[in-house]
Amino acid sequence: MSTSETRPGTSQPPLAPLAGRRIRAAVIGTGAIGRGSHLTALAKLAEEGETEVVAAVDIDATAVEEFCRATGIPHAYTDLDRMLREQRPDLVSICTPPTLHREQTIAALRAGAWVWCEKPPVPTLADYDAVEAEEGADGGPYASIVFQHRFGSGSRHVRRLLAERAIGRPLVAHCQTTWYRDTAYYAVPWRGRWATEGGGPAMGHGIHQMDLLLDLLGPWSEVRAMAARLVHDVETEDVSTALVRFESGAMATIVNSVLSPDEVSRIRIDCERATVELTHLYGHSNANWRITPAPDVPGEEVAAWQDFGADVPSSHLEQLRELVASMRAGERPRSSGADGRTSLELVAALYKSAFTDTTVKAGEIGPGDPFYTAMHGDVPGWAPAAPAAPVVAEEVSA
Repeated sequence: MSTSETRPGTSQPPLAPLAGRRIRAAVIGTGAIGRGSHLTALAKLAEEGETEVVAAVDIDATAVEEFCRATGIPHAYTDLDRMLREQRPDLVSICTPPTLHREQTIAALRAGAWVWCEKPPVPTLADYDAVEAEEGADGGPYASIVFQHRFGSGSRHVRRLLAERAIGRPLVAHCQTTWYRDTAYYAVPWRGRWATEGGGPAMGHGIHQMDLLLDLLGPWSEVRAMAARLVHDVETEDVSTALVRFESGAMATIVNSVLSPDEVSRIRIDCERATVELTHLYGHSNANWRITPAPDVPGEEVAAWQDFGADVPSSHLEQLRELVASMRAGERPRSSGADGRTSLELVAALYKSAFTDTTVKAGEIGPGDPFYTAMHGDVPGWAPAAPAAPVVAEEVSA
């Protein structure tokens, strides 16, 4: 897919007001996540009169044409820049591998489109900052990252309880993404490599629960971590553990693994007056949350805490609803800018701590730090091996 050169600060505002009309959307990448999650959410909002999908883009002409025929999308493209010029979408949904996210997001922003980009947002903090520099100064366009676990009735209810200190100060937390991926999974050439996957389970799997933990508990202040390759023959890690201190004083453990046959995603937060637990796998509803009060809490308070209201599961759809509302209001959406950067910074700090055997403070990874431009930080044993020098045969005299 052709994209524009990288020139900072050239984003254009949307061409026309969004009030009173459907938001014109385009999907970039026609694989499983584009078809199964992004397009499904866009189609639901189209039924409600909010959106219309005007184009799809993929480097595979046959795939994008079939995608458009099957879904009723009117325009198929293999060239991103051409689509942006001809269709002028208001929203671009990016469903491509992480190494393409920076240039495709910047191209869309410069064309005046808002962006909804799959996680992980980009491979490095340097890439993220380059994207943020291209956003509109006031009123958009903005680039939002897909962190759908933040959205839905359960996370909204618990976020409010924590923000209002109804269940007391958060003290101790645990964040767990323990999944299972076999050798066949890593036989796909781009998996397990820094250049194409961006990282191991901390980056590609656990980032969702880590992002939700940060959304609930607020800013982190320092991290101490370990990582290893225990099973798989990959460049990245296949397991990591971390100890995290938050600005509030709360302390947390984080475990990310692709070595765990009993798969689970879990967050537990012990507060002064209650323990909050979320246990699920790839998405949660109200039934996946549990609040256990301390013994002295009055029953009427417990009943209020345990009333989550109407069940709205976490989903791409719920995040898209909020993004569309932000677009119409001309407001920065959640999971964009500094708010979208926080979990990527924690991943970078986790890797730096694990690979250098140091404690890493929030904000310390910036320009000049090797972990700012590469998640492996060029650390020997973790950075990709340099290509072997060609062997030159020497003539031997008889």
